Amino acid sequence: MLVRHLIQTARAAVATFPKYQSSHTTAAPLWSKYHWHAYSQMTHTTMKITTPQFERVFTPGIRRLADIFKQYNYELRIAGGAVRDLLMGKQPHDIDFATTATPEEMKDMFTKEEIRMINTKGEKHGTITARLMEENFEVTTLRIDVVTDGRHAEVEFTTDWQLDAERRDLTINSMFLGLDGTLYDFFNGKQDLDDCKVLFVGNAVKRIQEDYLRILRYFRFYGRIAKEPNQHCADTLQAIRENADGLAGISGERIWMELKKILVGNHAASIMKSMYELQLYPYMGLPRAANISEFHAVYERSKVIEAKAATLLAALMKDENDVMTMDERLKISAEERKTAAFVVNNRGEKAHDDVFKPYKDLIMANQRKEKNIVQYVLEVLKYQGDTHIYEGIKSWPLPVFPVTGRDLIAAGIPKDKKFGHMLNNIRDVWIESDYKLTKDELMVKLLELAKNR
Repeated sequence: MLVRHLIQTARAAVATFPKYQSSHTTAAPLWSKYHWHAYSQMTHTTMKITTPQFERVFTPGIRRLADIFKQYNYELRIAGGAVRDLLMGKQPHDIDFATTATPEEMKDMFTKEEIRMINTKGEKHGTITARLMEENFEVTTLRIDVVTDGRHAEVEFTTDWQLDAERRDLTINSMFLGLDGTLYDFFNGKQDLDDCKVLFVGNAVKRIQEDYLRILRYFRFYGRIAKEPNQHCADTLQAIRENADGLAGISGERIWMELKKILVGNHAASIMKSMYELQLYPYMGLPRAANISEFHAVYERSKVIEAKAATLLAALMKDENDVMTMDERLKISAEERKTAAFVVNNRGEKAHDDVFKPYKDLIMANQRKEKNIVQYVLEVLKYQGDTHIYEGIKSWPLPVFPVTGRDLIAAGIPKDKKFGHMLNNIRDVWIESDYKLTKDELMVKLLELAKNR
C-alpha cells in the first residue's frame, strides 16, 4: 500500500510538469538532467507499432479473447517477452497477456461465455489459462509482490500497470502492448532495447533479491540483446557479485534451464568468464579449476555446427567426476549427462591415416550398449570443430555386422563360456577389415579361430 501511495503522490507532482509528448521530445532547457530523469521515470513512453509481425499476432482465437475482455470492460494487453520480440521485428512464439481483471472475474467471465479453462495451478499467482479455437492463452492479473524470499513471491492484485511493470526483472521485459498497437513503457525498455542494453528495473539489488535466478536471466538476455561482449554496467555486476550466494537456494533444475540457454547463446564464452569472475560457479556445480580458455576455444570453433549445451559445458570439466558433481547440483537429464561424460572421455585428436576410422570404430565398439552412440560421437566432433570429419560421420551409412550367434551355433561352435568371446573376436576382425569382410569370409576366419580354442 505504501508503494502505491508513493506512486500516486509522484504522479500528482507530474501534473505540474509540461506534457511529455513522445520519446523524442526535448526537455525544457531550464530542467536539470535529474528533473528530466525523474519525470521520465514517473510517466511512460507511448508509441504505436503497425508492423507485419504485429498484424500476424491476431489469430481468430486472440480476436475472440480481445472481444470478450472488451465486452466485460477489462483492459487486456500483451506483456513481457512478446512485446520485446515484436519491437525487435521478430514473430513471437508465445504470447502472454496481462489484465486488470482478477482471476475470479476472469473465471466468471469465461464461464458465462462457455470458454474452457485449463491448468488451474497458476491461479494463485493470478494466471488463468483459457482455451479458445484450439489455442491456449495465459492471462495474468496485474500484481505487486508483497513478500519475496528470493525464490517465490506472495502477490497482491492491482489495476495499476506501472506497479506491475515495476516488479518485473529487466526493463526490456517490463513493457506492455495494447491490442491497438500502443506501447506502454514505464522504464525506458524501448530505448534500452534500441541501445542493446540489458538493465534491471529500478534497483538491481532489490530485483535480484526478489528472485536470485534473475542473475542468470540477466546473462541470458545479455546474450540475446547485446551486440558486443563485456559491455556490462559496473553497478549491475557489483549487485550480482554481492548476491551470488543467493543462487544456493535456487533449485538445480531452474538453474540448468537458464544456464543451457546461456551456453548456446551469443557471447557465451565471455559470459562464462564473467560468471567465474563473479564467483557464481560453486552454486552451479561447476569445477573451481575450470579451463576457461578451453571453453572459449570450443565455443568459437563449434559455432558452425552448433554443439549442444552439455557438450560446451564439458569443456570446463577435467574428468567424469566433474560431470557427476555438476549433475548432482543441476539435475540435468540422463541424456545430457551421458553426452557430457562421453565427450570428456573421448575428446582429443585421434591419429590415424584414415581420419574417419577412429570415429567409425568408436561407434561400432559401443553400438550395442549405447543406442545414441552416433550422436555422442558427433558431439565429440563438434567439440573439436572437425567439420570435415563431422560431415563424413554424419552421412556414413552404418554397416551391419553380418554374423550372429545363430551362425556360430550352425557352424558347430559350442555355446559355452567362450561363445561370446568368439563372437567378439570375429567382430574385431570385421572392424579391422574396415567392415568389408562378408559373412562367408568371416565364417572362414571363425573356423580358424575355433581350431585354436
